[in-house]
Amino acid sequence: MPDEPGTVWDRPERGARGPAPVRTRAQITAVAVALADAEGLAAVSMRRVAAELGTGPASLYRYVGGRDDLVDLMIDAVAGEIDLSGPLAGDPVEDLAVLAMHTKDAQLRHPWMLDVPPEPERLGPCAIDYLEHGLRALEPAESMTGQAKMETIAVMNGLASLFARTELQERSSPTERQAAYAAHLTQVVAEGRHPLLAGLVARQVPGPHEDHQALFERLIRRVLAGLIG
Repeated sequence: MPDEPGTVWDRPERGARGPAPVRTRAQITAVAVALADAEGLAAVSMRRVAAELGTGPASLYRYVGGRDDLVDLMIDAVAGEIDLSGPLAGDPVEDLAVLAMHTKDAQLRHPWMLDVPPEPERLGPCAIDYLEHGLRALEPAESMTGQAKMETIAVMNGLASLFARTELQERSSPTERQAAYAAHLTQVVAEGRHPLLAGLVARQVPGPHEDHQALFERLIRRVLAGLIG
């Protein structure tokens, strides 16, 4: 199987020869995802996944060609967690905003996804369903070209990833470090060399801090409205 061309989805679950399979790709993928959730993407290797399954690494090559195949399957499995079943509202901005929120939530559940280098061609069955859903949401925007629609979905996904990464980093950042950055900004503003920034800070009205979700929902709608027009 490792030498066969095409993606992991183009190849059968197992080779035509050899004993009957005792596992499925879905089972192997689930173990790999659980391992990445617990220890990060770097912990996922053919050897480690095989150990978690109580078998030898060589046996996994009956199902996947290598670690790259395994990561492809993991990414697609998470894409399959995103709920695409709800009816569309017929408003491209609102429908894509909802999809973006589901996407960010999936990335927060599986932080290792943010460590996978983006590859536009990494489209498994679930990812293709996701893309089709996004394009269906954009159907009312008849003036948009196909390229513009694809770019809009890409920007939406990029913004979801950015906010997920920022939220995860803030969760892990010590409170003392955040306070130090705030104090540094106050000091810089007080020096008087950045009047526009100082004016912006001075005009801020004290109030409850906007949470990550509310901020993301507000900004994703603004960005999408600008792109879809």
